[in-house]
Amino acid sequence: MKQFDLFGNEIIEDDGKYTKKIELPLYEPKNTKPHILELSDRSKARRLINKIRNSNVSEEEKTFLIGAAQRHVIFNYNRIADYYAHSSKEMQELMEDSALVILDFEKAIELGYAKLSDNLLQTFLDEPSK
Repeated sequence: MKQFDLFGNEIIEDDGKYTKKIELPLYEPKNTKPHILELSDRSKARRLINKIRNSNVSEEEKTFLIGAAQRHVIFNYNRIADYYAHSSKEMQELMEDSALVILDFEKAIELGYAKLSDNLLQTFLDEPSK
């Protein structure tokens, strides 16, 4: 008989093939602070924004599309970690608030940057710490 979680997802029985251990990526900061322009690649977003600005759609539509084009910015999280490590406290807090750097897993969940399914949360809570 199939079982389902609170969200209607089928619960798959654990066959022991995969670990339940959750490993978060950890970045080791370098000794130098990168230039802020090295933190992201905005080339695709810029191309889209230029195309939108030169279009014949309404100003309201342009505003919407320009906002949507920002999702094409590609972030370099290794360099972001380096930048963060060499920044002022205020900048660090703003980077944390923007979820560019997540130092506290519980805070990330609280702020809505990460969400655990009931199954994953239970697995995380059941896994013995090493």
